[in-house]
Amino acid sequence: MAESRKRDEREEIEEMEDQEERPKKGGMIMKLVIALVFLVILGGGAVVGWMFYQEWSQEGAAVEEPVAQIGPLWPVGTLIVNLLDSEGERYLKITIELELSSADMIQELDALKPKILDGVLDMLSTKYYREIVGFEGRQQLRDEIAMRINNYLTKGHVTQVYFTEFVVQ
Repeated sequence: MAESRKRDEREEIEEMEDQEERPKKGGMIMKLVIALVFLVILGGGAVVGWMFYQEWSQEGAAVEEPVAQIGPLWPVGTLIVNLLDSEGERYLKITIELELSSADMIQELDALKPKILDGVLDMLSTKYYREIVGFEGRQQLRDEIAMRINNYLTKGHVTQVYFTEFVVQ
């Protein structure tokens, strides 16, 4: 009887150990399932994010503004004038090109070239060195040249004045 009690106790102990091991195995499996679900969700989020990024980058490429086209150009030429500084010691050498609103203006500009050159030379020769030095001075000079030439035109207008050479000495 003592032996049967010991066997019963051993069996109970083994059953208890088995019951303790089962939840541990079940807990481990549960942790693996949760980790697997977490990884699947994380991977799915990464895939969806990558797809949105690809779509956004393609839309950004399609939305980029096209490079502005430059209009027809007409070369005024190279002009050399004495500046209005003391004793005429300084001079300006400038090469000018005009961007036009339409190509139809080229014939009109060719016909008016002597008048245009005379007007621009008169205007440049009234400038002081300090007026044309620096960005603001050059920009103001561009505006004045465009305004002066636009006064002569009937078929369109000058949209931009370019200095391809600008030397003050």
